[in-house]
Amino acid sequence: MTPLIRKLGAFVALSAPELTVLESLRSRRRIFRAGRDLIHQGQAGQAAYVLGSGWACSYKLMPDGQRQIVDFQIPGDFLGLRSVLLRTSDHTIEPVTDIEVMEIHVEDLLKAFANAPRLGVAVLWAASRDEAMVVEHLVGVGRRNAAERMAHFLVELGSRLTLIGMGSTAGYSCPLTQYLLADALGLSAVHVNRVLRQLREMGLATFRDGEVIFHDHGRLCAFAQFDASYLDQVKPLLK
Repeated sequence: MTPLIRKLGAFVALSAPELTVLESLRSRRRIFRAGRDLIHQGQAGQAAYVLGSGWACSYKLMPDGQRQIVDFQIPGDFLGLRSVLLRTSDHTIEPVTDIEVMEIHVEDLLKAFANAPRLGVAVLWAASRDEAMVVEHLVGVGRRNAAERMAHFLVELGSRLTLIGMGSTAGYSCPLTQYLLADALGLSAVHVNRVLRQLREMGLATFRDGEVIFHDHGRLCAFAQFDASYLDQVKPLLK
């Protein structure tokens, strides 16, 4: 089962014909290397993608060269979907690792939705959930202290990875560097290191050598005041 099917299946119990339509979207596969932007801020007329393997990040670049990472994308996530609908990209997407994607044009989406209307509902749900995550990230940057912000991020990422079979309440593999975490959480790399040490010394979580280990997932969630309801991935709402 692909990550995309796992993700959309959290909202819609996909039928065999709907799975066939999803499979048809896999006809155009492309590889992008880490660090090579696949969508640029201000770009027009680009395709959308579904991330098949690897990790990416979306970010906004400021006039002074600073960047704010808006979110990280994992397998099963759409890349540039909003930009296709709005015709111009308002952010840049960069592979964090080498990635494989499925290239999707607007015509592909319209055809898929015509043949399987409930897929349109599932994609709308996925886009709405992504928007809810951005709201949570805004709250985190604005109101949570650094340790709570990091804890919330690690738990949320774990929940997303668990949905697609790449994580659990014990932990997950994670290729993100402290510099990437800094740009996402509004901290300096030095502060990120200090906060990760704090979480480790509290017996909550360790992030080292590409692995996040949850020592006490329940207490970490409580510390972060993490409420997973905004992720809406408990059971399908449409049978």
